[in-house]
Amino acid sequence: MIQVENFLDATSQLAQTTLRAVLGKHSLDEMLSERERLNLDRQKILDSQTDAWGVKVSNVEIKHVDLNEGRIRALARQAEAERERRAKIIDAEGELQASGKLAQAAAILAREPQAIQLRYLETLTAIAADKDSTLVFLLPMDLLGPLLKTLERRPAGPGASGA
Repeated sequence: MIQVENFLDATSQLAQTTLRAVLGKHSLDEMLSERERLNLDRQKILDSQTDAWGVKVSNVEIKHVDLNEGRIRALARQAEAERERRAKIIDAEGELQASGKLAQAAAILAREPQAIQLRYLETLTAIAADKDSTLVFLLPMDLLGPLLKTLERRPAGPGASGA
């Protein structure tokens, strides 16, 4: 058995060293959310050291942690990076949901050809509501083809009615 002259000082110094070692391995979120687990880890480490002295540590608790400026800045950067990560995940989930809805809409429009024409006309109506817009109305060539052929077969001029 190892002899210690002042077990209170020795245990206190060991507790402080152990606290720095344990807290240095964890993020601030873990320190705050998993305080009980960290306390148990520290107690196990302390018990393994103080058993040889004949000292039993009955309770370990993290009450207050002072952080230096560098650590505070590092934790702030980490927290900001975590917020950005969560925001990107939320954006990606929104995009995934939107693409699913667009795929459903495309499937419905594919089953009903008239629906796409109605949607097209609805879009033109919405665009036409803005008076400062130029509206280009596109027509399918299969609709214009027969009309153009009819116009080509007609005789040109005002008096060319075939008389």
